[in-house]
Amino acid sequence: MKTAVTRAHAQRGAALLTAMLTVALVASLAAAALWQQWRAVEVEAAERARSQSLWILTGALDWSRLILREDARSGGADHLGEPWAVPLEEARLSTFLAADKGVLTDAEDAQAPIFLSGRINDLQGRLNVTNLVENGKISEPALKAFSKLFEQLGLPRAELLALADSLRRAQAIDDASAPLPPQRLDQLRWLGLSARSLALLGNNITLLPVRTPVNLNTASIAVLVACIPGLDLAQAQRLASIRQTAPLRALADAGKVVPEVAGELNDQQHSINSIYFEIQGRLRMDQTVVEERSVVQREGLAVKTLWRERGPMAAQTPTLQ
Repeated sequence: MKTAVTRAHAQRGAALLTAMLTVALVASLAAAALWQQWRAVEVEAAERARSQSLWILTGALDWSRLILREDARSGGADHLGEPWAVPLEEARLSTFLAADKGVLTDAEDAQAPIFLSGRINDLQGRLNVTNLVENGKISEPALKAFSKLFEQLGLPRAELLALADSLRRAQAIDDASAPLPPQRLDQLRWLGLSARSLALLGNNITLLPVRTPVNLNTASIAVLVACIPGLDLAQAQRLASIRQTAPLRALADAGKVVPEVAGELNDQQHSINSIYFEIQGRLRMDQTVVEERSVVQREGLAVKTLWRERGPMAAQTPTLQ
């Protein structure tokens, strides 16, 4: 009897253990299925948010190009008092859209607020690295301008000389060991610039596909001192102060403001117009932040995009157009 009772208890225990294992297995499978479903929903939502943000930023780029086109239609000099130079501070996207058109209602905006900001920068208000080489040789005027900028920022001249020589070699046809020509500023580290120097140079330099003069209406004080040989800091500050209320309408106007350097101004190195601009856009939607940076070229009324880069903090590879 005792053996039968013991056997019955063992069978009931085994059955209970089997049932518990079955329940645990079903619960695990259900949890795995729920996790997979949640993950699929999150991936789809993230992809949808990314696609929406990129479409919006593309629209913002087209809007900026239209602003630059209308500015070209009005003619005249390019300066910091024009509409294109006014930055767009972060604002709700719904403020740009007509609610009665049904594009985005207040209720939708309240559930998923979208914020847009951006600005247009004049790239010709900076020293162009491409100017360092002309006809296969290092350009002395450009080298002097960069030397003054490096001196103002306390950067080693040896890095500048290495950069200029590397650029010269990169453009040489018969040099098999020449480095690749840089396409972006961060690639100047290949040619001798340190990360520290590149960071300190900041928005004082640019890299454009062709040689360009410096726009004296939009250049910073440091760039003004660098690009005009005889200009000192006090004169550059006076020029920058006067152009705020009276932008330069002709290159000769700069010579009237600072007569001491009037003879050093020339249309090869200096200008009051620009054709290359940088468009920066930033979109924030819930937890997603996407930034985009584009370089555009304006020729007459045509404004074409040369390249774009986008992503979190604009860290991805440019998309060539």
